[in-house]
Amino acid sequence: MSSRRSMGALAAVCVYMFVFVSCARAEDPYRFFDWEVTTGDINPLGVRQQGILINGQFPGPEIDCQTNDNLIVNVHNRLSEPFLLSWQVHFTQSSSQANGLQHRKNSWQDGVSGTNCPIPPGQNFTYQMQAKDQIGSFFYFPSLAFHKAAGGFGAIRIRSRPLIPVPFDPPAGEYTVLIGDCGNQLPSPDGILINGKGPNGASFTVEQGKTYRLRVSNVGLQSTLNLRIQDHNVTLVEVEGTHTVQNTYSSLDVHAGQSLSVLFTANRPGGVYQITISTRFAKRALNSSAVLRYAGSSATISGMPPPDLANDIDFSLDQARSIRTNLTASGPRPNPQGSYHYGSINVTRTIRLANSAGRVAGKQRYAVNGVSFVEADTPLKLADYYKISDVFHLGGIPDAPPAGAAAAPRSEAAVMDSDYRSFLEIVFENSEDSVQSWHLDGYSVFVVGMDRGVWSEQSRKGYNLVDAVSRCTVQVYPRAWSAVLVALDNVGMWNLRSEEWARRYQGQQFYLRVYTPSHSFRDELPIPSNALRCGRATNASGSSLPLSRY
Repeated sequence: MSSRRSMGALAAVCVYMFVFVSCARAEDPYRFFDWEVTTGDINPLGVRQQGILINGQFPGPEIDCQTNDNLIVNVHNRLSEPFLLSWQVHFTQSSSQANGLQHRKNSWQDGVSGTNCPIPPGQNFTYQMQAKDQIGSFFYFPSLAFHKAAGGFGAIRIRSRPLIPVPFDPPAGEYTVLIGDCGNQLPSPDGILINGKGPNGASFTVEQGKTYRLRVSNVGLQSTLNLRIQDHNVTLVEVEGTHTVQNTYSSLDVHAGQSLSVLFTANRPGGVYQITISTRFAKRALNSSAVLRYAGSSATISGMPPPDLANDIDFSLDQARSIRTNLTASGPRPNPQGSYHYGSINVTRTIRLANSAGRVAGKQRYAVNGVSFVEADTPLKLADYYKISDVFHLGGIPDAPPAGAAAAPRSEAAVMDSDYRSFLEIVFENSEDSVQSWHLDGYSVFVVGMDRGVWSEQSRKGYNLVDAVSRCTVQVYPRAWSAVLVALDNVGMWNLRSEEWARRYQGQQFYLRVYTPSHSFRDELPIPSNALRCGRATNASGSSLPLSRY
């Protein structure tokens, strides 16, 4: 009898262990997207023009997913020229291994010319990504040439998993608000689009007394844009995947390439109000608006948008400093965001990056630390992987701007080398009269300080080493500086670029190579089986690197 009981207990344990192990090894959900990229007529500012459509839509389809979802995006290029999509979010690649494990360390899916070959006309490429340990509001966009000016962009929502607490009550609804400057004469903008539409073309309906979430992304080419809702305040709750201290604002600046979420309550008398978007710090003031309609109201919009805000840099700077991390809120995981004490980590390297303008061979160029980036004939990541020489200059970007009088920039495919697991202080220095906006692919950075004037070592005394916001795109005000801290925990070749698209196109960018000699799957996935090859890597095959699983 006791033997039977023992056998029964053993069987129960075996069943329990089987269920436990099966659950532990279960893959996260997969979401599949099949996109056709074409051209078509768009008419956002009253002038018909050719735009880039995805599945016939402008803007493109929204990616709505949840933390850790696997995203399979099959992109068919029906254009007459090469095309490439990039993701303004720190996605990771979904592993093709049979065991279903997802690995973080990979830049193969980044979708910029330094990591990926373009998708040729008439062909397709399937991106395999995972929203690993991510939440928040982001967007995707075409990264080649000036395709971004013609469309091909869309929103990305990454929702928290059901059991992870969110630091605010569920809103009655959520709306995506893609804002951006545009123009028929590049690079100077002559209008602002809201969800691909001109003034009062976009409309949002709300119910009296309910609270709503707006997920806002500045997908434009250069301009800082200010968001305000007529007679309503907004509460900031999230910036590029970080839950923030919930400050209330009458308006918010959203710099080029940035994303955020706000809550607002429909607590005004029923009627129609304007959501106004205006340029800031621009030579030419531009305004546009969308319609906020209370349900049941038949009123119409009357009058012009509220008057422009003054280009008050100190006001915007103080607002930026007020955006801080909510330390007690959970992020994509249940542990509080404040459990990572970035301020107590020793900095291993300080890098100062200064933007500049100049002429090379009679043509306008832009540079970082005196180096203007030029595209190589082969994606840098492929050249690095296959050890193809003379494609890029490793160490071509110095750690500080050149001393003395500014010389003409030198042009090259420059790459800055860095060590895996190092902890960097990066100071962006802007001696020009326009706002700069910088984005680092593959990472979020802690924005610990920003101020007018010239940065010095004494500036560190004012750093926020407790609750600085973590984000992937940071602004630098005119004749000012911004400082960030970043842990280099993501092996790969990562683009650091200006979000002012003309400056990026004409050289204000470079690639950061985060390197480890281990060549292990633990640190970086091998090249995907469907990777496109081009340039001097066209006929490359296999691997020149000895990869191990551990």
